[in-house]
Amino acid sequence: MALSWNEIKDRAVNFSNEWEGTFNENADAKPFLVEFFNVFGISSKRVGSFEFKVKKLGDSDGYIDLLWKGTLLIEMKSLSKNLDRAYQQAKDYVHGLKELEVPKYIMVSDFDRIRLYDLESLTPEQSEDLTPTLSKNGEGVIEFRLCELVNYVQHFGFIAGYQKRVYKEQDPVNIKAAELMGKLHDKLKAVGYEGHPLEVYLVRLLFCLFADDTTIFDKNIFNDFIEQQTKPDGSDLAARINEIFYILNSPKERRLTNIDEQLNGFPYVNGRLFEEPLPPAAFDSSMRTSLLECCAIDWGKISPAIFGSMFQSVMNPKERRNLGAHYTSEKNILKLIKPLFLDELWDEFAGIRDNRNKIVEFHTKLANLRFLDPACGCGNFLIITYRELRLLEIEILKLLYKDEIVTDISQITRIDVDHFYGIELEEFPARIAEVAMWLIDHQMNVIVGEQFGQYFLRLPLKKAANITNGNALRIDWETLVPKSELSYILGNPPFIGSKMMTQEQRNDITGLFNNSQGSGVLDYVTGWYIKAAKFIQDTKIKVAFVSTNSISQGEQVGVLWSAMFNLNIKIHFAHRTFKWSNEAKGNAAVYCVVIGFANFDSKNKKIYEYEDIKGEPHEIEANNINPYIVDAKDILIDKKSNPICNVPHIFKGNQPTEGGFLILTEEEKNQYVLKEPKGEKFIKNLVSGKEFLNGINRYCFWIIDSFNEIRNLPLLQERIKQVKQMRLSSTFAETRKLADRPYQFRDLKNPGTFIVIPATTSENRKYIPFAFLNKDYIPSNSIYMIPDASLYHFGILTSEMHMTWVRYVCGRLESRFRYSKDIVYNNFPWPEHPTDKQIQAIETAAQAVLDARAEFQTPPNLPKGEEQTEIGLSPSFGGGGEVSCSLADLYDPLTMPAALVKAHQTLDKAVDSAYRAQAFAGSAKRMEFLFDLYEKYTAGLFVKEKKRKK
Repeated sequence: MALSWNEIKDRAVNFSNEWEGTFNENADAKPFLVEFFNVFGISSKRVGSFEFKVKKLGDSDGYIDLLWKGTLLIEMKSLSKNLDRAYQQAKDYVHGLKELEVPKYIMVSDFDRIRLYDLESLTPEQSEDLTPTLSKNGEGVIEFRLCELVNYVQHFGFIAGYQKRVYKEQDPVNIKAAELMGKLHDKLKAVGYEGHPLEVYLVRLLFCLFADDTTIFDKNIFNDFIEQQTKPDGSDLAARINEIFYILNSPKERRLTNIDEQLNGFPYVNGRLFEEPLPPAAFDSSMRTSLLECCAIDWGKISPAIFGSMFQSVMNPKERRNLGAHYTSEKNILKLIKPLFLDELWDEFAGIRDNRNKIVEFHTKLANLRFLDPACGCGNFLIITYRELRLLEIEILKLLYKDEIVTDISQITRIDVDHFYGIELEEFPARIAEVAMWLIDHQMNVIVGEQFGQYFLRLPLKKAANITNGNALRIDWETLVPKSELSYILGNPPFIGSKMMTQEQRNDITGLFNNSQGSGVLDYVTGWYIKAAKFIQDTKIKVAFVSTNSISQGEQVGVLWSAMFNLNIKIHFAHRTFKWSNEAKGNAAVYCVVIGFANFDSKNKKIYEYEDIKGEPHEIEANNINPYIVDAKDILIDKKSNPICNVPHIFKGNQPTEGGFLILTEEEKNQYVLKEPKGEKFIKNLVSGKEFLNGINRYCFWIIDSFNEIRNLPLLQERIKQVKQMRLSSTFAETRKLADRPYQFRDLKNPGTFIVIPATTSENRKYIPFAFLNKDYIPSNSIYMIPDASLYHFGILTSEMHMTWVRYVCGRLESRFRYSKDIVYNNFPWPEHPTDKQIQAIETAAQAVLDARAEFQTPPNLPKGEEQTEIGLSPSFGGGGEVSCSLADLYDPLTMPAALVKAHQTLDKAVDSAYRAQAFAGSAKRMEFLFDLYEKYTAGLFVKEKKRKK
């Protein structure tokens, strides 16, 4: 086991004194290095090779003074020799090494001066720079005198097994480790070793690899045993690994007295990890090589937080191609745990630093905290929570024992893994979570050991995180941890939309919501919200979940939060929509919120706002946080069949239900007209959201009567016949009934003029591109239309005021806006008492927006220069004449024309003035105002609106 830092420092002082004045490379280099390694309690013979032969550049032979493969290369020189040249010589040697032999560190010395290069902390350019520079955190290159070794000894902690604390979300070491384990997994599975035995086998290997590099085991004992005690062909490897597993589960006193010394060097681990007997595996030469490649990775640099999820992806080759796509990054975990409890704990600690008695009480409080993640996966949230609590405990211990000599660290540390609880549906990630908690515990024990100059190891493992394998929505959480003892519930429940759920998952949700009206539209994540809300009744437990933003937008809000409010739930903090990011390849494209809540109110409420959903948030104090994450009353926007204001009604476009036989592309339309020109009179422009936004022409047969003429059009007759057959073969009675009129769409809406609204549009645009169209255009079911609308209505709808309402209230398809009739339009609070002057200003500004668009567009199916016949008709398609800009082009946030931007800004001011004279300071203030106005309207307090000019 590793020496304590106090003992290492004592040895460093003795070493410096003993070797002072040494100068001869040939005579003294080897004994100098043997004793140098002894400072750290390591035999140089066991880890390294002296005079290691290597081919230099130019194919000549060279001899490395000492090479510890994969870790350290040392080049010694006689006193006062040039260390820059020694480093260059060492770099030349590296070119002749195999990939697995390339060191992480290079040390050069002339006995009096010692220089250490940390190659992993240097860029390629820096590694070529021979000038030593010592960075503030000790990374890069350090140089010191032999007599100063005691002051720099911690930079050599890797020799003893101590590791620098590294937590990188997308560290190449993490990726490479998972990929190598994936190769080993595939090879074992290929020979028939699979299922539960394979999962347990790999978890055990993971522990051994980690322990080999982090002082849980003696340094490299596992790697050495595989390399030295197994045959190159791998034929005996499985049997020897089984011996290791057996020994790790056997106390020293119960082992055979004549056991192999190297095997007996493995410690007793226990913790049930090596308890279960497994069927024997089988290895060959390539599999043995794969395992040794895994051993060559520095597992001490791997964060248990990310590697748990990466290791899980090993089991699925498809997921492995996107390693790290689904894990929760530390950055996102901290967004949740800091406002949930961590910031509060640090603030409390800051206020009592000068009071020892209160510090002791505070330490007791920390030791009694209990945490539950009811969707823990590989344990990411529990791991980071445990780490942060241990870091806070270290600061407490430094204050409590700053003037005392601590002889046994285990007696002063009080936070342990057994106060952490998790529920996970699948067995493999549940077991990974349990092991990962041991690994992070060990990393924290090393850190606290460094603080007090001791080596601190919890072996054998006596305590474990309480990870339960099962369905969290059906398990009684009280059976895991009594609610009277639990402090916090946290996590990241599954991202499964309502339309993607299995029947079993749907039953889970509807059952938890007592089959209430609307529960069928709820996403799977809502089950964790309502289950937690029921669990925390009459307690002080606080809860926070990361969720898709569907729980704070669209029709789910009313269903979920009405149930939550019935349980007296109050939101304490929330992160508004941000992009789910973990800086890993294959990053999941999800837009999330974080909601923190409890069964009691709080005066200290905070909203975290993102100017850019990919950026960093800023904190806003709030009086109240409603489910839309707005500082306003707890109002819920329910589905309404009619507008709350006196404005034109909105309708969904026409559902075709015709199998594609009445719809034509431009090429199909041209071919048809050539063959059957008399049928052209029945063809109209078909507009879906895609065509509307991108300026694509598509057409449809639109037949209201004229049946006698159809009989003389055989090609059209054939299409109608196919529609009839398609409808008759449907399993839906409503569709079969439509076979009685096969020449028509299911719906027959064709108003004279109307505002058109795409049902789905990009969230990146500042404005949804609404427009006017006329009866020559047939809106499809991916379009909303507002007949009999005026320029005033167009102006309000295309303003920043309405867009703010959309951003907060409408549902989403992935991240895109899903405009809706019953939630968005019918609930939108229009200006309460606009004057004629304000109405005229809005109409003038609205027409200016349409005019600005017209500068860049060709009117639909009209040559340039020909005037529109309808007031306010907005050109949107390239139909005839020159090619025009599409609305998608015009409203691209990066290239939106300046004239159009200015026109919209003028319109925004005109609309804002119709709501109130005072300007709005941002979207949050707009929503606060709109919620107040909404409450007034829905209470029946508004005055009937004046008729608008068309």
